[in-house]
Amino acid sequence: MRRSDLPIAFHAAAPMRLDFAGGWTDVPPFSAREGGVVVNGAVALRAHVELRLGGTLLRFVSEELGETLECANAGGLTPGGRLPLLKAALRMFPVLGGFTLTTRSDAPAGSGLGSSGALGVALVGALSRARQESRTEPDCADQAWQVETIEAELPGGKQDQYAAALGGFHRFSFRDPDVGIEPLTLEPDFMAALERQMLLCYTNKSRVSGDTISRVMQGFERGDRVLTSALHGIKAAGEAMAEALRRADLARVAALLSENWKHQQALDAGMQTPEMARLEQAVLAAGALGGKAAGAGAGGSMFFIMKGNARDAADAVTAAGARVLPVSWASEGVRSW
Repeated sequence: MRRSDLPIAFHAAAPMRLDFAGGWTDVPPFSAREGGVVVNGAVALRAHVELRLGGTLLRFVSEELGETLECANAGGLTPGGRLPLLKAALRMFPVLGGFTLTTRSDAPAGSGLGSSGALGVALVGALSRARQESRTEPDCADQAWQVETIEAELPGGKQDQYAAALGGFHRFSFRDPDVGIEPLTLEPDFMAALERQMLLCYTNKSRVSGDTISRVMQGFERGDRVLTSALHGIKAAGEAMAEALRRADLARVAALLSENWKHQQALDAGMQTPEMARLEQAVLAAGALGGKAAGAGAGGSMFFIMKGNARDAADAVTAAGARVLPVSWASEGVRSW
């Protein structure tokens, strides 16, 4: 088909996630040597991509970062520099001629909600549609992980991409290169209670997880006993979390969030920032049953299960210098059109 016969624009959107337990165990080399287990749920905060064909320039617009990059041709898509994820996606999935590629996020950059993984999935979705290629959701997730981790050289695991591609709640197992996908079916009343009592807070300080991930996994490779023990504790929390969600045991879910967070803090001295410590203290005083950092930690967001309606704690969050982000579950994964 000639380019002139194609639609002028292609779109995709993919949800972010809350990682209930097990995050970090999906990251190599732990995932390759020990095998990882992660339980997460997709939320209706999404990464959005629009690819508009036309013109002579290759134009990238990242609305979430407030950055624009223009290249005269594909020679400008070299690794590194500005907007590395967007350029990496075009190196792996090139399109003919000029275009404007615009990205937008429903959550702040560096929020810890898997926004880069969701963006990678949305990029693969939009570019695949432009190239008239069909992909399964798992293939879209795997390709997005390769774009981010291999092509853009941004270290990380695979849970974000699989959550974004599939939507819903899952228990994922990782034994590189294999990914086990186990959907979790939650009782509707329990899902509603979980949503109502879930308090998601952005600390107003973004985080870049790459340096922290590198430090932790280098320590694991050196055989650091504290790190290795903490990673195994996080994996055990992931195993237990899947069962707690199936049983609709909200108190147990909250306790496991805190247990996972305790092990997570043992991974790196910078895991809990002063902003996170201040937020956690305020929310616990407001009636939290348990909580943890979202994603890798060291900034970004935290989420908690409250005794009652999460909205009642909004003033405590604001007083701690953070802000509340909306929580609703996303049953649908990546969508392109």
